[in-house]
Amino acid sequence: MKITIYNPQSDFTKEQQERLTLLGDVVYIETCKKLPIKELLEMAKGAEIIGVDPDPLGGFEKAKETLTTIMESLPDLKGICLSTTSFGWVDLEYCKKRNLPVSNVPGYSRESVAEHTLALLLCLAKRIIITDRKTQRGQYKLEKGFELKGKTLGIIGLGNIGSRVAELGKCLGMRVIAYNRSPKSPKSGVEMKSFDDVLEQSNAISLHTTHEPTNVKIIGKKQIAKMKNGVIIVNTVDRELVDEQAMAEAIKSGKVYGYAYEAEDLENTPLAQLENAVGIKGFGWYTKEALENLYQIWVNNIERVAKGKLQNLV
Repeated sequence: MKITIYNPQSDFTKEQQERLTLLGDVVYIETCKKLPIKELLEMAKGAEIIGVDPDPLGGFEKAKETLTTIMESLPDLKGICLSTTSFGWVDLEYCKKRNLPVSNVPGYSRESVAEHTLALLLCLAKRIIITDRKTQRGQYKLEKGFELKGKTLGIIGLGNIGSRVAELGKCLGMRVIAYNRSPKSPKSGVEMKSFDDVLEQSNAISLHTTHEPTNVKIIGKKQIAKMKNGVIIVNTVDRELVDEQAMAEAIKSGKVYGYAYEAEDLENTPLAQLENAVGIKGFGWYTKEALENLYQIWVNNIERVAKGKLQNLV
């Protein structure tokens, strides 16, 4: 069996490499930098399992087309093992047509991303990043922030990470309310609400939904209009969840006090250059502990596909 892994071999522990070698012929890339499609296809030739990280394929926003092209070139492909929790960058309809199982790595970065989200909420409320940017330009001025204690934190998507953000919010003394599309048993100290109630009652909103077409632009002009004036919003899931033109208008008008989001392209967006829009490259998952979890789960998934005992399917 041939296994192609679009990730450097050095990122795996010696024990993990040995486990993969026992499955068959394993091919790794040398760098996570974007690679030409010709090189990606050559590496994959004859593979029955592919382990995929989006970076060599062009990042989250460009990987879907490239990955589909790779899959189309592999008639004996048995499964795709992602290195991410997110799977919006995979053409799942194509995979279903070919009956190809796709696994992800759920939960590996729960604590890291939850802490990252809390940090961004604090940065928006306290104007930390905005003040630093002005200071670096020699334009420092005193920025008035606000306290999160006693305010209402709205969680949209009370899954693995969202539930942990809720716990951290409670630690700050916030009232926590949440909306989840599928019914959820209330977490201790979390009030389950309708989607509109969360929008209307929250001083801070954190998005933690899944990557699905039905979630594209779930926050748009109508939804923003229902929010409190001066709300802060953090989106560490997917930029497509938010109508960025509507968000830009809301920031300019003062309706939204601050919006933090992660994306690959931070220039070609109406949010670019807006003072209260904090756009960063995604790195909340990039911690020692999360990476250790990631590679362990990823190797487990590859072994499962090789043995026909599937797990963590999306």
